[in-house]
Amino acid sequence: MKNDGNITAALEFIRTQDPDFAHALTLIQPLPERRRPAGFEHLTKIIIEQQVSLASAEAIWQRLSGAVTPFVPERMLAHSEEALRALGLSRQKARYCRALAEEIQSNRLLLKTLHERDDEEVLSQLTCVKGIGRWTAEIYMISCLGRTDIWPAGDVALQTAFGHLKRLPTRPDAAKMDELAEPLRPYRTVAARILWRYYADVVQAPTRKKAPNKD
Repeated sequence: MKNDGNITAALEFIRTQDPDFAHALTLIQPLPERRRPAGFEHLTKIIIEQQVSLASAEAIWQRLSGAVTPFVPERMLAHSEEALRALGLSRQKARYCRALAEEIQSNRLLLKTLHERDDEEVLSQLTCVKGIGRWTAEIYMISCLGRTDIWPAGDVALQTAFGHLKRLPTRPDAAKMDELAEPLRPYRTVAARILWRYYADVVQAPTRKKAPNKD
């Protein structure tokens, strides 16, 4: 969200639309600020964060950002795939980072103009890059472009949190997630942020405390 007024309006809308979300907001910590600067550096970091723990991603990122200085496509391409793997990247992610740098350097991907495009066009342009799927594109749109109605329906943590919040017998799939979130337009980004916080503070809390699973 772009300012406190916007997020205040979004939270009030979501509380009114969905009593379960209203209850969730009484159980969780304040929503953290997730905004990052747009550009090559932070899109690369989101790629690094794909399908690994936050701790692992941060360790790899520290090595990568220390080696690629300044963090621009030209410097990334100066590192071979083998050199990137020596920094801790998997073979796939080394290829993805180089592919992103190549797309930007060749002007096939114009990151600087994405803020001028609508959500579907941004999603389409980003997912044309090897290694950038829907989840990576959506996280970039949320955290770097500040889009207000992005809904990463395939995110497993969101699915788990939404299923828990709605007391569903099974974890909802992407289609069910879309159906459940439809009333939350045009503020689904904030709904996703609430669910990520709910996942950490409520769903995972019994596990962290080693309490019996009551689900």
